[in-house]
Amino acid sequence: MGVRVALVSGANRGLGFETARQLARLGYRVVLAARDLNKAEIAAQILRGEQLDVVPHQLDVASAESCARLGQFGVDVLENNAAVMAESDENPLAAGVLSRSALTVAPELLREAFETNTLGAYRVMQALAPGMRERGYGRIVNVSSGLGQLNEMLGGYPAYRVSKAGLNALTRIFASELREAGVLVNSVCPGWAKTDMGGSQAQLEPEEAVATIVWAATLPDDGPTGGFFRSKQPIPW
Repeated sequence: MGVRVALVSGANRGLGFETARQLARLGYRVVLAARDLNKAEIAAQILRGEQLDVVPHQLDVASAESCARLGQFGVDVLENNAAVMAESDENPLAAGVLSRSALTVAPELLREAFETNTLGAYRVMQALAPGMRERGYGRIVNVSSGLGQLNEMLGGYPAYRVSKAGLNALTRIFASELREAGVLVNSVCPGWAKTDMGGSQAQLEPEEAVATIVWAATLPDDGPTGGFFRSKQPIPW
């Protein structure tokens, strides 16, 4: 077995950037993917300055053509991190009140969130999962959120919530189809982290928030699949 290759989408900042760093520290060759190639190159250069094996790559998850080009990398580990909160830059966990009501949010915002958060992950998985199946090894981590948890679904932020609930459904579907192929597929809620999306009032530093993402990306062959995890523990859908 050679060096494992991991691809992290939306990796030029925040949780994606920290995940790329942590996986590279574990010996993975990391494809640091971002929609803006210049930003990907700057982020990769920072990590290469830490003597880490990181390759920048331009990836627009909303583009079928861009996703189709991913097959060149022979990816063993995929972290679907790229996401938008279409309703607002404000974090709903920080707001403390019902914000961006489903009574007023335009359907177009749901389409925008779904395009990136759900269909984007779907395109990338369709591009990379067949190669994983053929090689008999793969780990797919879909970065989800408690805001998409049906078990505790509340009001507000319908676009983000619906898109993440859809992402969780994709986790279950792909896990079922790949279960016998050595490919483990799981969703992770990283928690409320200090990122551009999470804001400065968040509870977790990025290196703490990515711990479960990295754990799911490095599961042993007998590890769980088709689950939803926070703090490395299963949580309800």
